[in-house]
Amino acid sequence: QAQFVESGGGLVQPGGSLRLSCIGYGFIMSDNAVGWFRQAPGKEREAVACISRASTVTKYGDSVRGRFTISRDNTRSAVYLQISDLRPEDAAQYYCSTVWPGSPPGCTLRAKSDSWGQGTQVTVPS
Repeated sequence: QAQFVESGGGLVQPGGSLRLSCIGYGFIMSDNAVGWFRQAPGKEREAVACISRASTVTKYGDSVRGRFTISRDNTRSAVYLQISDLRPEDAAQYYCSTVWPGSPPGCTLRAKSDSWGQGTQVTVPS
């Protein structure tokens, strides 16, 4: 079963930037599309971004498009999320998951699993 360890979160002032990282374990990262998701207290989990196996396709949620950039390094089994122009509404716990590739194969904003790791907390004061 795919497992991830997320890191890089922190307290950032509005307008600031962060780079989140997640490392995959227990599966072949390069065989899977991967996505970032987030969940704020009292809210449903939201898809943020996804990236295809070879980084040829990326997709973003409407609320983050233009401010977030997803990338990956299959040699390190790592996926990254560069976040800029942070807003208070971006505050959440951020998670990685494998995602369905879709057809033609690329990536979708739908997680394959409902099992989640610890995540990494992003805090943006209002």
